[in-house]
Amino acid sequence: QVQLVESGGGLVQPGGSLRLSCAASGSISDIYKRGWYRQAPGKQRELVATLTSGASTNYADSVKGRFTISRDNAKNTVYLQMNSLKPEDTAVYYCNVRRLTPPYDYWGQGTQVTVSS
Repeated sequence: QVQLVESGGGLVQPGGSLRLSCAASGSISDIYKRGWYRQAPGKQRELVATLTSGASTNYADSVKGRFTISRDNAKNTVYLQMNSLKPEDTAVYYCNVRRLTPPYDYWGQGTQVTVSS
């Protein structure tokens, strides 16, 4: 069974950086989009960044210019580079892979990112 395993979360000071990784344990065919979502305490899950199979990207306005989504096909891994972190970035971050046919969403287990001094 395919699983998405996340790593790289932790505690970081404001202005610091973290790199999240999402590795698939198996092959997923017909991938439409790869992405990262986050959910802060008391808030709904929100889109952070997406990467299509055509390599186009989309970012939430709140992270644009600070976060970068990328992938390494050889390692079957998606990354989220987070720079200039702010306290409001504190949340549980979830990796997502969307399959096109038939439609299906794979989710990582979530990794905690805490930005605090």
